[in-house]
Amino acid sequence: MRSSTRAVVAGATALAALTLVGCGGSTASGSGDGKLDVVTSFYPLEFIARSVGGDAVHVTTLTAPGVEPHDLELTPKQVGHVATANLVVYEKGLQPAVDEAIDQNAKDAGFDVAPAAKLEATGADFEEHQEPGGAAPAAHTEDALDPHFWLDPVRYADVVNAVTEKLVATDRANAEGYHARAKTLLAEIGKLDSDFKTGLADCRLKTFVTSHQAFAYLAKRYGLTMVGIAGFTPDAEPTPARIKEVQDIVKAQQVTTIFYEELVSPKVAETIARDVGVHTAVLSPIEGLSDANSQETYLTLMRQNLQELEKANSCA
Repeated sequence: MRSSTRAVVAGATALAALTLVGCGGSTASGSGDGKLDVVTSFYPLEFIARSVGGDAVHVTTLTAPGVEPHDLELTPKQVGHVATANLVVYEKGLQPAVDEAIDQNAKDAGFDVAPAAKLEATGADFEEHQEPGGAAPAAHTEDALDPHFWLDPVRYADVVNAVTEKLVATDRANAEGYHARAKTLLAEIGKLDSDFKTGLADCRLKTFVTSHQAFAYLAKRYGLTMVGIAGFTPDAEPTPARIKEVQDIVKAQQVTTIFYEELVSPKVAETIARDVGVHTAVLSPIEGLSDANSQETYLTLMRQNLQELEKANSCA
C-alpha cells in the first residue's frame, strides 16, 4: 500500500459563502434527521455535495483523513453505510473498493460522475514495467483514462451540474434549494475558469513540472505543457531514465520550479531541483486536504495553484 496520504475535509468551513439556506428537510432520508443521506467517495465530490446540498443533505465521505484515495479499503461499517445511503456519489475506476461496494450493495443509489467528466486518455499514466531479459524497469505511458477531472474547472462544472440533477431527481422536495446553491457554486467556478484563462494567457514559460501527472486536463485547458515525474500514482518511484528525462527538459526549457504536493514526500522533487539548480513549490492535486490546509476549499486551493503557476512560469 502506498504511504502517501490524502485528507478529507471534515466540515465545510468556507462553504457558507457558497451555500444558501436549504428548503427544509427531505422525506427521502436515511440519516434519521430528515435530511438526504449522501455518501461521497473523496474530497472533490464531497465539496460538490456539501455546496449544492446545503441543509437538505447529510454528507459523509468514504476517504478519511490519512488515507490515499486510490488505496482506499472500506470497513464493514462503511460498506453498510453505502448500502443504506440515499445517494452514493463516486468516480468509477478511481477507487476499486468503492466500485465493488456499490456493485454489490448500492447499484440503485450509486451515481458515477465519470461520464459527466468526459474522461480522456491523456497519455500521462507512467507505470513501472520490467523489460525483457531482466533489464531495469522503465517508464511506460499507458492509455488509461485520466481521473483528475476536477483540476479542470470546466469539467468540474459539468460534474456539478450532473450531481445537482441527481440530487433533484432523488429529492424533488428540495429541488429549488439545490438549483439555487448550484447556481452560486457554478458562478464561482466560472470566475475561477476566467481567472485561469487571464492569468495563464501570457506566460514566458509554457512547461511546468510536477511530482505526478495530475494536471493534464488543466494544462490542456489553458495552453500549458505538463511534465510529470511520476504518472497517476503520486508516490510511485520514477526510474533513473525518467528522472534524467525530466532533468533534460528542465534544462532545455529553462523551467524554474519543480512542483510537489503536500501529502506525498517531496524527496524526489527536491533532489531533481537541487541537481539542476531550480526552486521547489507546492501545486495541490486537491484529492484531499491536509492538516496544514484543513481550512481551505477546492476554490481556494485552485486559486493558490494559479498563483504558483503564474509565478513559476513568469506570467504577465
